[in-house]
Amino acid sequence: RVPLLQAAGKNNSFNLLGLSEAELKEQFVRGDGPGGQATNKTNNCVVLKHIPSGIVVKCHQTRSVEQNRKIAREILQEKADLFYKGEDSDVFKEKKASEKKKQEKKRRAKENLERKKHFKEMQQLHKK
Repeated sequence: RVPLLQAAGKNNSFNLLGLSEAELKEQFVRGDGPGGQATNKTNNCVVLKHIPSGIVVKCHQTRSVEQNRKIAREILQEKADLFYKGEDSDVFKEKKASEKKKQEKKRRAKENLERKKHFKEMQQLHKK
């Protein structure tokens, strides 16, 4: 899972809640999934827990522990922000905007399909 604001192209996370290292519990565990021996023998999967809220994030997107730590912190920061701010959170607003954009795209595709069907029907009528 890519952090939502990063996926939206918004690298500034200045409105998100800050997390202190004292509030976090970090573990390195063996990853799972495809990858065979490279995945099964290394402890590069990061499990990060925010103690006050109880939110747990598991990140095993790359082979690098440092990159996984960074990504896990970004995801945890977004989840904690959503947990504490609710609908006022930038993450929530970005999710809603993305859903709305997706629905609009779906609606336009449906309209386009209807137009094509109608056009084909009209062609059939004119041929007869």
